[in-house]
Amino acid sequence: MVRSIANDIRHQFQSGNMITRLIIVNVVLFLIIMLFKLVLTLGQGFEEGGMSTHIIYMNVVKYLCLSSDLLWDAKHPWTIFTYMFTHEGVMHILFNMLILYWFGRIAGDLLGDHRMLPLYLYSGLAGALVYLITAPMIYSGETQLLGASGAVMGIVAAAAMTAPDYQMRLLFLGDVRLKYIFVGLLVLDLIAIANLGNVGGHMAHLGGAAFGLLYVRMLRQGIDMTSGFQRLMRLFDRPTRRPHPPVRRRVPLEIRHRSQVSTSASSMVVPDGGQDEDNQDRLDAILDKIKRSGMSSLSEEEKQFLHEASKK
Repeated sequence: MVRSIANDIRHQFQSGNMITRLIIVNVVLFLIIMLFKLVLTLGQGFEEGGMSTHIIYMNVVKYLCLSSDLLWDAKHPWTIFTYMFTHEGVMHILFNMLILYWFGRIAGDLLGDHRMLPLYLYSGLAGALVYLITAPMIYSGETQLLGASGAVMGIVAAAAMTAPDYQMRLLFLGDVRLKYIFVGLLVLDLIAIANLGNVGGHMAHLGGAAFGLLYVRMLRQGIDMTSGFQRLMRLFDRPTRRPHPPVRRRVPLEIRHRSQVSTSASSMVVPDGGQDEDNQDRLDAILDKIKRSGMSSLSEEEKQFLHEASKK
C-alpha cells in the first residue's frame, strides 16, 4: 500500500500542474517534520522529555526558518527559500494549501502554469524582505518566519488583479467576487497587526500580496518580471527527441498538378500568423467572458482552449 501511495504521489507530481507540485512539496515536508517530532517524542517520553523534546525540535526546525537576525540568515542562506515551504500546525498548512489550490488554479489558467513557480517564489521573497525590514521595529529579540502565506498571498493577489469579477462560492456566503475575497484577506491581516498577533508574519503577507499586484500590473505593460527565472528553468528541461522526418517521395508532375487543382478552399492550410491572430482574438474574448460572468460560464471547449493556451 505504501508503494502504491508513493507511486500515486510521484505520478501526480510528474503529470500535474505547478500548483499541484507546490502543494505536494509543502505537504511532504510538513509530514517529514511531524514524523521527526514524533520520533523525538517517543524517544524522550511523553511526560519526562516533553520540554527537552520541544527544545531539540525547535533547534532543528530553526534551520528551515527565516530569522530576523541577518547574520544568521547570511550563514544559512537557504532559509530564505525553505521558510516558505515549512509549516508546524495542521490548521496552518491546511489553510495555506486550500487557498493555494483555489486561487492557484485560477491564476494558472489565466496567467499560464509556467509562471506559477516563479510567482510563488518571488512573492515569498517579497514577503521575506518586508519581514526583515520591519521585524527590528516590532520585536526586541530574534524571531523566526515560516509558512507559505506570503507566497500564497502573491498568487491570490495576482488572481484577483487578473480576474477581479470572477466569482467563487464560499460556505455560508454564496458567490463572492475575487476582489472582495482578496480585500477581506488584507483586512484580516491589518486587524491581526493592530491586535499585535503574529505581526511579522502578517507583514510578510502584505509583502507577498504587494508583489502579486505589481507583477500583474507590469505584465499588462508587456514586462514579465519572472522571465529570467523561466529562461533559467528551461536550461534544466530534458531535451525531447524529435521524430525523423518522413521520407518524401518524388511525385510525377502530372499527378501533382491534378491534386493541386482538386484541392478545395476548405482544406487549405492557414498561415501561422493567421492562426496566432485568431487564437489571440479568441483568448481575449474568453478572458472578457470570465471577467463578466466567471469561469463557470465557459463551455468545455472554451475551458480546454484556455488550458492549452496557458501552456504556451
